[in-house]
Amino acid sequence: DAGYQGAKMAATVAKTGTWKLEIVKRSQLHRFVVLPKRWIVERTFAWISNCRRLAKDFERHARKTGAFIRLAMIRLMLKRLAPLLSK
Repeated sequence: DAGYQGAKMAATVAKTGTWKLEIVKRSQLHRFVVLPKRWIVERTFAWISNCRRLAKDFERHARKTGAFIRLAMIRLMLKRLAPLLSK
């Protein structure tokens, strides 16, 4: 999303890890176009929202929300890996 561009976001990404942040800008306003890589973000948000505690933002502190997001993604990965590990 173009709202996440700028020096503040670049500094946050640099502190977080070795991420590559790519801002996709819309070519035209008022016209529906599927943006590249947007579906990956939307799909991940849908997976996170499947967890009851993360369906709405109930937490007071961002660190707690981040921890629960991490737990939700670990749970999702373990659920997908379990059939492979049991063979």
